[in-house]
Amino acid sequence: MRGCDDKLKLLMQSFLTPRSFPTLLCIAMSFAFRSSLRLAAIRSQFLPSIIPLQRPFSFSPIRTMSVPTNMKAVVVEQTGGPEVLQYKTSWPVPTPQEGQLLVRNNISGVNYIDTYFRTGLYASPKPEILGREGAGTVVALGPNTSGFKVGDRVAWLGTSGYAEYTAAPAAKAVKIPEGVSDEDVMASFLSGLTVLSLAKETYAVQKGDWVLVHAAAGGAGFLMTQVLKNIGAKVIGTAGGPEKCALVKSLGADVVIDYRSEEGKDWVKLVKEATGGRGVDVVYDSVGKDTWEGSLEAVKRKGTIVWFGNASGPVPPISLPTLSPKCVKIARPTLFGYIETREEFEYYTNELFSLLQSGQLKVKIHKVYPLEDIIQVHKDLEGRKTTGKPLLKP
Repeated sequence: MRGCDDKLKLLMQSFLTPRSFPTLLCIAMSFAFRSSLRLAAIRSQFLPSIIPLQRPFSFSPIRTMSVPTNMKAVVVEQTGGPEVLQYKTSWPVPTPQEGQLLVRNNISGVNYIDTYFRTGLYASPKPEILGREGAGTVVALGPNTSGFKVGDRVAWLGTSGYAEYTAAPAAKAVKIPEGVSDEDVMASFLSGLTVLSLAKETYAVQKGDWVLVHAAAGGAGFLMTQVLKNIGAKVIGTAGGPEKCALVKSLGADVVIDYRSEEGKDWVKLVKEATGGRGVDVVYDSVGKDTWEGSLEAVKRKGTIVWFGNASGPVPPISLPTLSPKCVKIARPTLFGYIETREEFEYYTNELFSLLQSGQLKVKIHKVYPLEDIIQVHKDLEGRKTTGKPLLKP
């Protein structure tokens, strides 16, 4: 046996020479090719239909969820009182256009400005769906709309918030951070951004400034009082009734005046007494017609008055010489003038969310009303029966 092995080894050594390598390679390749053909023939008997190789899947962002054709909404077809607010159960769902997000609203804010569009104080085309803000889930994207995806939880500013769905501008929408509820955002979004811009830009409040805030228990006043105290200002707040005054006092206001009380009717005198006869550095007045003259009296020499609302009616035309004796500065700003660019919008929304997350800004929700109760919401708002922010559940 050993002799056979030695003969086989000798044969292999004589055959495996460098000159024989090309021949061996050709033999091996030929054998492999013929074997592959035999395997393919055998395979075809068992798998007669071979599935062709598919191209790799190309994944693209989902741009829409299932959306109904109709929705519930509140529509105003003509100007007037709360009775012109029509609750509809089969209104067409809007189609998002370029630069828009279709948002399924979880909660919507109600603001005093909504009554201005309803009554015609502010002109707007009719029919229209009122509501300037909402919070909910993105369910579709309009063409060429980036920065968001379906499923994002967002807050938005725009129009048509009194509805289940809103085609909101992506430029004025922002993702809501984790840990902040939709309700807390809506209790502070439009009002909070307004308050921050007024306190930082319209008049840059400084530590130690005396500030008069009218309607300090309202949606904006409640937030304004807290923002001013965080800055270190000395705050005088006006409100109507003991309950509202107690609320304002709990926010840290230095002086609270009940303008419904007998003493509070002469609120200008009380402001002067609180400031040592000097007057306040700035007045933030969202009431308008009923308070504008007193605000001019209560402000100090070289002081500033900021009118940003018309709860009792608009401020009438003012003769410029009226401002001369005390060299008073006046302003009538609007929020959208301060958040026109995306950079400005994100600056203030980030500031607001930071205050909410840190607990430095607390919200107060008057009540969450069902959408069908919209007439009562406006009656409560205009009747000064609300404390904090009224919200709608579409």
